[in-house]
Amino acid sequence: MQLLLLHLDDALELQPDFVRACMRTGARQICAEDHGRAVRLWGNQQSLDKLSNCLTRHIVGKGKTPHLSFMGSGDFHHITALLVAAALGNNPEPATLIHFDNHPDWVHFNNGMHCGSWINRALQHRSLEKIVTVGVCSSDLKSPERKGANLSLLASGRLELYPYEHAPSRVRKEYGQGASYEQKDGALNWKTIAEVGEQNFIDQLLSRIKTKAVYLTIDKDVLAREDAVTNWDQGRMRLPYVLSLITEISKRHQIIGADVTGDYSIPSYTGNLWTRFTKNAEILIDQPHSRPDPRKTTNINSSANHALLEVLSEAMA
Repeated sequence: MQLLLLHLDDALELQPDFVRACMRTGARQICAEDHGRAVRLWGNQQSLDKLSNCLTRHIVGKGKTPHLSFMGSGDFHHITALLVAAALGNNPEPATLIHFDNHPDWVHFNNGMHCGSWINRALQHRSLEKIVTVGVCSSDLKSPERKGANLSLLASGRLELYPYEHAPSRVRKEYGQGASYEQKDGALNWKTIAEVGEQNFIDQLLSRIKTKAVYLTIDKDVLAREDAVTNWDQGRMRLPYVLSLITEISKRHQIIGADVTGDYSIPSYTGNLWTRFTKNAEILIDQPHSRPDPRKTTNINSSANHALLEVLSEAMA
């Protein structure tokens, strides 16, 4: 396994103990803050291509060695699509992506890629058979069509979504029945982790992975506030449970790559006046307004990253 610290913001720099631990294990650092300011929240295709070229130099053509990337705020979760493409380029066999997140990241988005749209891009790769999203609790599931969700992915079976806990989602169109939901009385009734039970869900999740190869992406906003401090509203999963899911997946499947986002950082953008205005407007609407205590943020997030590094290193060995 090759460990990468992808510096798109200053989130990892604010965790010096974690960075030192990574460097002792032979981590490589990619300093890409300029790219990060251009693609934070979303990026146009030109900016994404520049970042992709930067990543390609470090990942593609390195054989089948899996890469584990830590890359700062969840505002950069769309970069996962680039990392998945690189991993599948090195390992072209069919693969499943397991996506831990408090948000579904499934909206339609034109002229680039958004941190809330990236699974559409990832599923364009011919080797990626399916994405399984785990842990969503956010209001994105409330009237999802109105918010731009690409629910056709559910109907086609390319996407399965298992909320931790959520009420049925009201919809207008017909999407039939899938592995993770049942449509009834104008709503998608989700098969939630809370309803199934955490231990039972482990077996259910494993039964839905049909490929040997698996890519893991963890946005720490899936975690309760006791276990992570992020830029977004957070879910209800606890860190030990997420770690146990990773371990159980790795016992049965080959982890061909993984990434971790969801560290807190103060947003910084480049781009024209309209781009900066719309990005700032979006975070005013979608993200918590108060800034967390810096010391508490560092301690909680560094602790979570240490735990994830340990478990993922074992899973990818």
